Amino acid sequence: MKHSPKLAILQSLDAMDQLQMEKVLQYIRGVLVQEGKTDYRTFKSEAMKEIRSALQIERKQALQA
Repeated sequence: MKHSPKLAILQSLDAMDQLQMEKVLQYIRGVLVQEGKTDYRTFKSEAMKEIRSALQIERKQALQA
């Protein structure tokens, strides 16, 4: 079976704890509130970069603990 991007996202979300999920939800809400984002591809690209960055930071912090 091929791994779809949606499945990968769901698996990542399943691996998060409650605090991490809240941070992602807050970020998504903040992105949705921003005005002036008319280009969907740019918007999507920026959102995915921010989510990846946040996940990497969380993983580094978890490894250090």
